[in-house]
Amino acid sequence: MGFAADGSGFVLLTQCVTDEARPANGFCRRQVAVLDRGARSWALRSTPLPEIPATLGESAGLTVLGSGRALIEDGGGDGPERTWFTRDGGRNWRAVDRRTAGTAPRIPDGGVLATVCAAPAGAGPDECARERLVVLSPEDGRRRALARVPQLGAHPRPAPVAEPDGSWWVSGVDPGSGRVAVAVSRDAGRSWAVSPLPSPGGRTSGRHVTVAVGPDAVYAAELGELDGGEPVKNPMRALHRSLDGGRTWTRMWTTGPVREPRTLQGMPVPGPGGRVTVPAELSAYASTDGGRSFRETGDGTSWVRRTGIGLLREANSCQFRSSRDGVRWSEFLLACEDD
Repeated sequence: MGFAADGSGFVLLTQCVTDEARPANGFCRRQVAVLDRGARSWALRSTPLPEIPATLGESAGLTVLGSGRALIEDGGGDGPERTWFTRDGGRNWRAVDRRTAGTAPRIPDGGVLATVCAAPAGAGPDECARERLVVLSPEDGRRRALARVPQLGAHPRPAPVAEPDGSWWVSGVDPGSGRVAVAVSRDAGRSWAVSPLPSPGGRTSGRHVTVAVGPDAVYAAELGELDGGEPVKNPMRALHRSLDGGRTWTRMWTTGPVREPRTLQGMPVPGPGGRVTVPAELSAYASTDGGRSFRETGDGTSWVRRTGIGLLREANSCQFRSSRDGVRWSEFLLACEDD
């Protein structure tokens, strides 16, 4: 699911027909639900994605590139990778060349930051030795290399969309110090400022960083393997806070062998007055002192990410909540099995 800034949106839906007696007979069809700008309800529309065996599993993903514009990328399973773009709300789709086409001097409105493998060319994520930042263009869906990029090592990790204040964030490794670092651009990617994070010591190192900008602070959650304790999915090593827009950072929370939160589902949820919530693997944990201490909220688990309409919280396969301030949430249901 994804939304543009005007409230329009897309959802990629997969509906499968299964045969328990003969699983190989099962098949799945892929469609999109589209919320046009100003519309009161979603419209179901077709996609160029072919039917797939129910035993294969979904390999396609959808990226919203502005009002009425979206990109479908299909991993293809055993077949070739393919991409399609729409600029009219899914009424028409056209094939897109996946190769990088030229450079972009800035990130345009509706554009999305991503990475492609730079060396060796065409390698998958597990074999890629060096990645580069690219912009997914809202004009034609093509990838274009960003003209100026922050120096953050061989594997920069960008946030796909801007934060509410218009800032764009990328994490990686500071080449000079070898420390985990973040970079911010406040002019749509024309220039970047890099700042290392005060990462915790130990045998392990950070994997990447997720940044969330709140009304009075910026939070950077450092993900990576933990020292001690039971292994967990989506481990969070530390939570850092900046009170000057990301120029300097203070480590507020260091994850221990048992202290919660130890995991992060998506990104932290910042609020006013030192409030920040960490959606973890089994529950959510809230802080009122900028991340120095946490209490379990009892809200259950959810995955949180940034979209054009604000934060989007996915509690299960059909229950969603959205918020612009991290405090007030609006709930909606979509594609529930009993609806």
